[in-house]
Amino acid sequence: PLTVLPDQMVVIFVVGIGFFSLCFLMTSLGGQFSAKRLGDSPFTIRTEVLGGVESRGVLRKISDMLEVILKRMDSLSKLDNTSTTDARRLDELSSAINRFQPAGLVERIQAIAQNVSNMAIRVEQILQNSMVQGRAVRDGTSSQCEVPRDPRFPECPGKVDWMRARWTSDPCYAFYGVDGSDCSFLIYLSEVEWFCPPLAWRNHSSPPTQHAAFRTDLSVLLDQVGTGKESLSFMKRRIRRLAQQWATAANRLDAKLQQRWRDQKKILIHVGFLTEESGDVFSPKVLKGGPLGEMVQWADILTALHVLGHNLKISMSVKELQGFLGVPPGRGSCPLTGPLPFDLIYTDYHGLQQMKQHMGLSLKKHKCHVRVIDTFGTEPAYNHEEYATLHGYRTNWGYWNLNARQYMTMFPHTPDNSFMGFVSEELNETEKRSIQQNKVNNMAVVYGKEASMWKQGKEGFLQILHRYMEVHGTVYYETQRPPEVPAFVKNHGLLPQHELQQLLRKAKLFIGFGFPYEGPAPLEAIANGCIFLQPKFHPPHSSLNHEFFRGKPTSREVSSQHPYAEQYIGKPHVMTVDYNNSLEFDSAIREIMRTKVKPYLPYEYTCEGMLERVHAYIQHQDFCAPDPAFIPANLSKQGSAGGTRITGPLFVPLPNSTALGWASNVTAPPAWPPLSSLRLLVSQEGQSCVEACQSAGFICEPAHFRFINNKEALLEVQCEVVDSEINHILPAFSVVRQECGLQREPLLFSCAGHSPKYRRLCPCRDFRRGQVALCRNCL
Repeated sequence: PLTVLPDQMVVIFVVGIGFFSLCFLMTSLGGQFSAKRLGDSPFTIRTEVLGGVESRGVLRKISDMLEVILKRMDSLSKLDNTSTTDARRLDELSSAINRFQPAGLVERIQAIAQNVSNMAIRVEQILQNSMVQGRAVRDGTSSQCEVPRDPRFPECPGKVDWMRARWTSDPCYAFYGVDGSDCSFLIYLSEVEWFCPPLAWRNHSSPPTQHAAFRTDLSVLLDQVGTGKESLSFMKRRIRRLAQQWATAANRLDAKLQQRWRDQKKILIHVGFLTEESGDVFSPKVLKGGPLGEMVQWADILTALHVLGHNLKISMSVKELQGFLGVPPGRGSCPLTGPLPFDLIYTDYHGLQQMKQHMGLSLKKHKCHVRVIDTFGTEPAYNHEEYATLHGYRTNWGYWNLNARQYMTMFPHTPDNSFMGFVSEELNETEKRSIQQNKVNNMAVVYGKEASMWKQGKEGFLQILHRYMEVHGTVYYETQRPPEVPAFVKNHGLLPQHELQQLLRKAKLFIGFGFPYEGPAPLEAIANGCIFLQPKFHPPHSSLNHEFFRGKPTSREVSSQHPYAEQYIGKPHVMTVDYNNSLEFDSAIREIMRTKVKPYLPYEYTCEGMLERVHAYIQHQDFCAPDPAFIPANLSKQGSAGGTRITGPLFVPLPNSTALGWASNVTAPPAWPPLSSLRLLVSQEGQSCVEACQSAGFICEPAHFRFINNKEALLEVQCEVVDSEINHILPAFSVVRQECGLQREPLLFSCAGHSPKYRRLCPCRDFRRGQVALCRNCL
């Protein structure tokens, strides 16, 4: 039976009376008071006499605060083994509540609000202490706990010693129930800071997972997205417009998977760049020709996760983020209590920074659940904080020490990351035939919605284009035609999506100015039957020579405005030429006018392609479970009953290829992608694994680095010295020096790294046509 002490009953009674008194005040006042900006504590407010909608906000906030306190008091009332000290603290709390002596109604509200914070923290401390002591008594651990000596947690004993001397110096420790005993230290260090192994008597079984059934009704998602910003309205319009295509794609993928079990995940989506705290520079520009690529991608990510059947919570503000995560009061000084309430968190760099501010040490523990939507990619050398700082790769972004595959890009340009993508509208056969029949052969649409994109340097090639074609623009303006746009250009102004689509369905050419880089518009134009003409960059643009890329966590070289269109689509749908060469540009225009193309959309940018890819990531990528050590000597022959050890090579030549594959007679360790997709190649000096794999028709697969980071993969390479080092070009070898190096830091396995002195061992893999993110057997 549960025991409730008299002091506890007093506190519950007093708080209850306070709650109902406040409800009475709220009803009587009818909205005369308004909450102002929140202070350091999320429970601290001040009041002014105002009116209207704002006045109801403060009363609603106070009501929410007291509801939280009532819940905590309810938990407190169910505790047993409460100590005499706790009873005294409860008595003090009761006295504190009864000390309200306001002079009037305004002061009464103000006094209640200002004291709720202290009241909440005191109750939380009592609750934590009592729960720790109660569990210890129930499990027979009330005596001093033994500090474990576990090689997996080498810092544990030192951390316990540190806390013995300093646990009273930080109020956060008391907040989590630390009371000076080794048991409380170990509970804190195992569950909050993760420096010690979980205590056996604290283990809990994971709840059973549910099946993620496909959803075709998007009404719940639309309600979750919310309102109030033009950016949100844009996203909701996009979700509605593509709803039928998502439903059709879900039915197709469901049939392809043949009712296969899919774990349903609890997912938090925090769109950091749209929060007021990050400045939200995008929303005001939605109606003025500003960049829409990020909003297009986020709308599609939300829809894909919803259609795949997962449970979503959507956050567009720091306050919502705090509420969903259940962070304690303050700005990250105290870590989270209890387990993370989500399996996955999708956010961006702005959101990651906000999580760091408000989760504190807990982010270190839970960062394996995070997926970062990252348009331009993050390479491992920039991601590893210490390495980036020591070797000149430190930027304002990056340095989060994530697994590089936790960064998810808009295009598949950085194999070290995962390719998230977005979708373009898919046409049926009737629509495709209609477009081909109604194309205007001498009509061009310029890719440039902002007047600044038309400044200087564009006149020459635009004059050449004007000799052959009627030039159309969609440049934003308010009252007067932008002077930067030449008089011969027919400017339609900024068009709604469906009107822009109709314009593209008529046009023969969609021409880029070189900026913006890697946006969704060229794919939409190609899907509507346009040929995309873009400039070639000499030299390629990168963080080393171009202001736009400076500070981004990548050394990737961009050879054209849209490298994906150049590399993965190409002619006849895409032409990449030197705009500074007037003869080459003139020849390209004449070739375009002679060429007939059908509307084309790569499968990976259809709704089904995105659903397929995101499904595979969610079901197979797990960055919370550390990869087991790969020891070639422990492998056995395929099908050997007694586990016979292998004597031959791990990698064997593949027919009609310079690559090596996993030996068929060797049992492959579990991996995703499976090792059947591995193709081992050696790069040239100065060549990255990205380039080496692409030149052979493969793609670099960072998940396979751990299987080739060994002497067995070096095969016939003559190595006088084999060292294990921390360097993002390893594993690699020098033929001249006869030196071989293996990677010591798994976070620095990098497809992008290269050195003029070394040839790299490259873990390439095959991929499915139209779905570069997945190998042939990856679904």
